[in-house]
Amino acid sequence: MITALDELEYVDSRELSRLHSALERAATESGALDAAYRTLDSPVGSLLLASTERGIVRVAFAREGHDAVLESLATKLGARILKMASNLGLGRRLDAAVRELDEYFTGSRSEFDLDLDLILSNGFRREVLDHLRGIGFGRTETYAQVADATGSPRATRAVGSACATNPLPILVPCHRVLRSDGTLGGYLGGLDAKRTLLALEAAA
Repeated sequence: MITALDELEYVDSRELSRLHSALERAATESGALDAAYRTLDSPVGSLLLASTERGIVRVAFAREGHDAVLESLATKLGARILKMASNLGLGRRLDAAVRELDEYFTGSRSEFDLDLDLILSNGFRREVLDHLRGIGFGRTETYAQVADATGSPRATRAVGSACATNPLPILVPCHRVLRSDGTLGGYLGGLDAKRTLLALEAAA
């Protein structure tokens, strides 16, 4: 990953900002990036957003460990990953994601209009994520209903696993999937985050 600037402890903050902006421009103009990222403060804690040229590829909660998530992305996507503060290149995709998530959290957006890169999911997990994208704002389904809808009625546990490894939580709304008895089940962001998201949608 491109992290050298983070190690420059003795550089003036304005100079560091100038150097980073220059690095963003150079990386964008050369097409040298595998992905770009930034963080967003939200009602469910700090979120890391990462994008490739194809679309938003990862949304990560703080409890996942953002550094660990970036290391994983470097392994899976390529090591050329840069924190992007500007709206250059991939920064435009990140800008759009930040804007739409802000609107979602303030109750003025009920669905997302973002390009998503689902390269981190495949097979049955990808089928589950495709179905989750059709569960509307304020609605819920059970793990069993999702299994039925994907043509694998006995795959309830596999649906749970797909939700637990969803690389794009919130944008692909696995928080809308509950146990058959109406209890929450698990959630990558923690049960408090899942309650917050469901309550936000119920109140809208």
